Amino acid sequence: MVRASDFSERNDVFVKIIDISQEVLSCNVYPGDPTPEAERLLRIEQGDVCNLTGFSMCAHNGTHIDAPSHFIKNGRNIDDILLESVVGYCYVIEHSGAMTASDAVCAVKKAQHAGAGERILIAGDVTVTEEAATVFAEAELKLIGNEGQTVGPADAPMQVHLILLGADIILLEGIVLKNVSEGKYFLSAAPLNFKGFEGSPCRAYLIPGDMN
Repeated sequence: MVRASDFSERNDVFVKIIDISQEVLSCNVYPGDPTPEAERLLRIEQGDVCNLTGFSMCAHNGTHIDAPSHFIKNGRNIDDILLESVVGYCYVIEHSGAMTASDAVCAVKKAQHAGAGERILIAGDVTVTEEAATVFAEAELKLIGNEGQTVGPADAPMQVHLILLGADIILLEGIVLKNVSEGKYFLSAAPLNFKGFEGSPCRAYLIPGDMN
């Protein structure tokens, strides 16, 4: 479920913030990956000085970022990617089913026309085909986001990952765009700064319209 925060004040202007992240412990998990687990290490109610929680999870659980090294040998790791790739204007487009090359061309044109042509988020149950991925790669996007736990066919995601990550496009997977309308938004989806990791969970959110 998409959650809109209370309106936050910024320079006397009220800004609506839309959380597009999954809750971590109950998040969706790609088949075969370990699920997040939490352990209460200290509890005030049991006489401890504070509450303290430990947790373990896969770097690709729930809402997360794929860095190029996820599928590309010697590709950039999470700590190498520029924050400008995952923070900035984006365009949310709705699509269902397989996304063809012509669908991808249309998405890129809409994003560019809106002044948000570097990052595209796809709302809906979509499969990015190799042909669509090639269009996105040729458009030199910085980021592609989707609601599924993987971009491309769930049973064979490798080739689409190779095309996109090979073009140095960062992937934002497992976002929640229910009730988010098509249009231009400001995106923040910074990953945790894990040295040498190929992926990382993130807290992604959108701010509608222009920030100017």
